[in-house]
Amino acid sequence: MLARMIVLFTDFGLHGPYTGQMKAVLHQSAPGIPIIDLFADAPAGNPKASAYLLAAYDDWFQAGSVFVCVVDPGVGGPRPPIIVEADGRWYVGPGNGLFELVQRRAGDKQSWDIDWKPERLSASFHGRDLFAPVAGMLARGEPPPGRPRTEGAERRPDWPDDLGEIIYIDHYGNAMTGIRAAHLAPGTRLAVAGRVLQPARTFGDLPPGGAFWYENSNGLAEIAVNQGRADRGLGLSIGSPVGFLS
Repeated sequence: MLARMIVLFTDFGLHGPYTGQMKAVLHQSAPGIPIIDLFADAPAGNPKASAYLLAAYDDWFQAGSVFVCVVDPGVGGPRPPIIVEADGRWYVGPGNGLFELVQRRAGDKQSWDIDWKPERLSASFHGRDLFAPVAGMLARGEPPPGRPRTEGAERRPDWPDDLGEIIYIDHYGNAMTGIRAAHLAPGTRLAVAGRVLQPARTFGDLPPGGAFWYENSNGLAEIAVNQGRADRGLGLSIGSPVGFLS
């Protein structure tokens, strides 16, 4: 297996040294392999919301890609560091539910406990010290540095297949839900923040200021306001509940 690219999915934010330090390690451990910044602003400290976001966006990457995923509020604690292979893609990160939807939706999957240890492992930055070096190994075509695991505490069978919550708010204030639009019947209305929203195909189908929901370019039901911000106009944030009415 030779990875064609390494994909970063983190909640580090767009400021500070964290992404840069991880990239430095990746360039050293897997020179010449491109690194893609997918998300640096995944829902902060929220593996559940991030799990639905990751599962909606990984389809853009071909088999052999290595995802380094760090949404890890339990860093340094008892949660296991793991590797997952799902439909030919590799995922390295904390075993805290972050890969639940990726695993659940995959046809072929297996996982490993990471038992490799670096010479220096900080208590608070496993993304740089552990996950990035392991991702580099996989990207070079090496076997997983660990032992096969049986499903355990990293799985979340109680999480729904589609999450009726806001899981991400983009630069424009559009609010993605964890609901796959294809799983909603035609004409379904979404109930959020005391409003009932009709579906539309795209922004220009409503007058300026009109609120609606639509199927976004990655298949999620997304709430928007034409020429406005849904987050401010409707009072939405990560975790806001979303219901639906037929």
